[in-house]
Amino acid sequence: MTKDMTKGSPMKLILGFSVPLLFGFLFQQFYSLVDTVIVGRFLGKENLAAVGATGSINFLIIGFCMGVCSGFSIPVSHKFGAGDHAGLRKYVANCVWLSICFAAVLTVVTTLLTGQILLWMKTPENIIDSSCSYIWIIFLGIPVTFLYNMTSGVIRALGDSRTPVIFLVMSSFLNVGLDLFFIVGLHTGVQGAALATVISQGVSGVCCLLFMIRKFEILRIRRGEWAPDRQMMKVLCGMGVPMGLQYSITAIGSVVLQSATNTLGSDAVAAVTASGRITGFLACPFEALGATMATYGGQNVGAGKVDRISQGIRSCIKLGAAYSVIALIVSIFLGRPLATLFLDAAEGAIIANVKYLLIINTLFYFPLALVNIIRFLIQGIGFPAFAILAGVLEMVARALAGFILVPLFGFTGVALGSPIAWVFADIFLIPAYFHVKKVLEKRLAG
Repeated sequence: MTKDMTKGSPMKLILGFSVPLLFGFLFQQFYSLVDTVIVGRFLGKENLAAVGATGSINFLIIGFCMGVCSGFSIPVSHKFGAGDHAGLRKYVANCVWLSICFAAVLTVVTTLLTGQILLWMKTPENIIDSSCSYIWIIFLGIPVTFLYNMTSGVIRALGDSRTPVIFLVMSSFLNVGLDLFFIVGLHTGVQGAALATVISQGVSGVCCLLFMIRKFEILRIRRGEWAPDRQMMKVLCGMGVPMGLQYSITAIGSVVLQSATNTLGSDAVAAVTASGRITGFLACPFEALGATMATYGGQNVGAGKVDRISQGIRSCIKLGAAYSVIALIVSIFLGRPLATLFLDAAEGAIIANVKYLLIINTLFYFPLALVNIIRFLIQGIGFPAFAILAGVLEMVARALAGFILVPLFGFTGVALGSPIAWVFADIFLIPAYFHVKKVLEKRLAG
């Protein structure tokens, strides 16, 4: 069930590990895509905009949860690479305790502040009630978000990138059925889309948990290993909190940009929503490569094989560059047909804006590839603070777009927000990688 990434061809290992991850990320996007298609088709463009208006705050909170869980899995991958199975189990036990605490606090705080947050974001009056209903239910589901991301992160840390995908595929089909049942059958509106997402993710999380318990001998925690360990919790928080903050700091810039987009009206929000769902799919290979490098780097650092990290990142960058070209071609030739998945063909102006956003974003996909590959690698080998600084630069770039470019250039300013953020992050991450590499070489030499 496990995979040792400290031996063998880096390119083959990266491809073998990232392809199942890619399907996993695609099916995660499938949740959002199905919600958006069904909402847009059955509930109209205003409800589509209502769901889209919550996108940045959703990323701010749920992204923090995902980042924390990704960070928790890093010490697990280090212990696995070092062959310390007892230490691995203790880390997993402490992951459980911390996940429960984080989930409880975040659920209470976010559900209490949902309406006020949407007011701060200048959500248009004609969609704010629906936006609030949708995101409030999503926030109620924070515990199942932690359940899935914590369990799947541990499974991937042991080299198994396939099993979480199987459960995601299953839950994605469940999500489709529940969307249709709630929205079309019961006429629950956008609340039904949110319920379908939460229930489906809960099912995938429970499946991952049961699989861990039954199939991984090295994860069968003994009674004494369940005791909370302050030092281990400190290490886990030292990895998890910075990674969560990196997501959230990045998302703060998205919130500013979303707020600026909201001032352009619900049609602009609908265009950004539709294009966001499409680019979410198109960017999945970069997320898969990044997550692969986190595990690859973590295991090889644990094994003391720093030389293999350079080999791995070169292979990963080649894959990212090749895919960037493919994504741009897809946007140019299929942008309009993809937009009509979400919008009626009569909405010509909105569809044109969707295609425009897609082309601008995919023109800058190679910088996005570098952001994901380098940032996740740096996190995986134990330097999360650098990822936070890269996130700060992304936040600053998106905030500048929201405060300056959107008022000056309107929709074009919205389109340029993310590309500028990726370039800002790369300016920092590329030299940061070479610095981290030197630090690791000196550490192992000493």
